[in-house]
Amino acid sequence: MSESLKHFNLTTFQPYNNLTMFLTFTEEKLRTFTFAVFKKMGCSDEHANLATDVLVRSDLRGIDSHGVARLSGYYRLWEKNRINATPNIRIVHETPTTATVDGDAGLGLVVAPFAMKVAIEKAEKYGSGWVSVKNSNHFGIAGYHALMAVEKEMIGISMTNASPLVAPTYANERLLGTNPMCYAFPAGKYPAVVVDMATAAAANGKLEIAQRANNNIPDGWVQDKDGRQSINPNELKAGGSLLPLGSDKDHGSHKGYGLGATVDILSAVLSGANYGPWVPPFVAFLEPDPNPVGEGIGHFLGAMRVDGFRPAQDFKDHLDNWIERFKGAKTIDENKKVIIPGEPEYQFENERKNAGIPLIDVVVNDLNSLAEKIGVAKL
Repeated sequence: MSESLKHFNLTTFQPYNNLTMFLTFTEEKLRTFTFAVFKKMGCSDEHANLATDVLVRSDLRGIDSHGVARLSGYYRLWEKNRINATPNIRIVHETPTTATVDGDAGLGLVVAPFAMKVAIEKAEKYGSGWVSVKNSNHFGIAGYHALMAVEKEMIGISMTNASPLVAPTYANERLLGTNPMCYAFPAGKYPAVVVDMATAAAANGKLEIAQRANNNIPDGWVQDKDGRQSINPNELKAGGSLLPLGSDKDHGSHKGYGLGATVDILSAVLSGANYGPWVPPFVAFLEPDPNPVGEGIGHFLGAMRVDGFRPAQDFKDHLDNWIERFKGAKTIDENKKVIIPGEPEYQFENERKNAGIPLIDVVVNDLNSLAEKIGVAKL
């Protein structure tokens, strides 16, 4: 691991312990395996390639919780007839700058890029495009979709609601998902600034990683079934809840709650998807609410042309200047530097393209069990 990545690892919670075993795979190997699984689900070559790209890009960018570790979960949802492998994704409502997309219960990994392409096409004609999505499923990392707009010299916005795991401030009931949001901004000589975050204190995927590693989590991430904060990563299985960003009222949890609510409203109340406690669970062993208020999971995606506000090069020059000023900030510890949003993921992607992608042994065993079950080559 490079010195730069060691620096980034020291700035964030690492749910692995010294006993965790890793196996390293090439990007090509993971792509081949993941594509084969999606094909077994009945996806077209185009959709299987796209879904594979979303998952592998997540692993490349160091977001292990949303990469191929999720593959078995998608397959189990397909087995339960909750994912349509051959969806008719279509626009069901439209104005020149807005649209609502029906994902036809398809993989969110495929539905969200379709919607972002619609947003980008509208932005190319009118300066901005905004698309709300219903009847979809888990869409992977929000950053993947927002970065599609950056490639067109646009600002990209991507968000999704998710199954209810988060208790609003003062509540002891799961009413919101981790509801991630992402804003991506094109820079000039530097990588894009990518603000990609859950609106909960932590993404559920980080709890899943800690569970696999048999490790505790930081205080302030979850509360138990009685509303007491806990460091047990298995607390959700025992009736507990994730906490909003901020953890408690004194530390600003009402702000995290407000951000999560915003994502829920834009993604689902606006599109006609399920919202709040009615959002269907990602895990296949839990059944969706028998009395839904909408269709599937919802997303919200947007694209804005930079040159709709000022010449694109002017913006990128000044964003470069912004980055340099923040990177040069005085710090409280001479061994630490201010990190630009998206910088660790960019560093991970460069590193892992050359050195390979590490997967913990529990994930590898899970994927190989799936491979044996469905008749594809193991990792």
